[in-house]
Amino acid sequence: MRRIAFCCALVGLIGAVGVAMAQNPGPNAPPPDPNSVKLIGDRFKPLTYREMTPEQKKMFESLISGERRGASGPFNVLLRSPEMGDLAQKFGASMRFHSSIPPRLNELAIIITARHWTSHYEWYAHRRAAAQNGVKEETIQAIAAGRRPTTMQPDEEIVYNFCTELLTNKQVSDQTFQAAKDKFGERGIVDLVGVSGYYGLVSMLLNVDRYPLPDGVQPELKPLR
Repeated sequence: MRRIAFCCALVGLIGAVGVAMAQNPGPNAPPPDPNSVKLIGDRFKPLTYREMTPEQKKMFESLISGERRGASGPFNVLLRSPEMGDLAQKFGASMRFHSSIPPRLNELAIIITARHWTSHYEWYAHRRAAAQNGVKEETIQAIAAGRRPTTMQPDEEIVYNFCTELLTNKQVSDQTFQAAKDKFGERGIVDLVGVSGYYGLVSMLLNVDRYPLPDGVQPELKPLR
């Protein structure tokens, strides 16, 4: 029975990853036809390309021709303010694809932020990216439960301490600051603040929209209070 349950869970995980990759196939995929990209939303009606204003089309074309090659997540909402939305999506691409923080640690910072905001879609998308980049499943599950993980590598502890203190206390201690500076340099500190800030914005947008999870996917996060 355990083997059957494990196989079922594995199939579900593979299917979920496949859905996420289909929505945002990544920088190596050719840019999609704007009319073929389907936006998703709840409180904000999903727009079609034909419905968009010229300003919205400009943002949308910039988005799907960029490194994401897709538009899942907060972008249907951001199209309502296309000038701000275009700046935000470019900032997000910089924080996700060009941060000085290695991908494993960058994804760790993202899921810490998603957990802080209990942002279900953000967690769903990036907990898988964190695992694919080498964050241990035990670490991910502890963060989901609101517990300090006991399975972190030393560089993960530095990121965890920095991001958790910043989100919880609205500042970081001298010890935490110095540990991050010694490991990542001043640019690394700024990039950690940037990724936490950007994905805080994303989490808020998704929560306000009540952005749906894919069919068949249940929320993993429970309220912490």
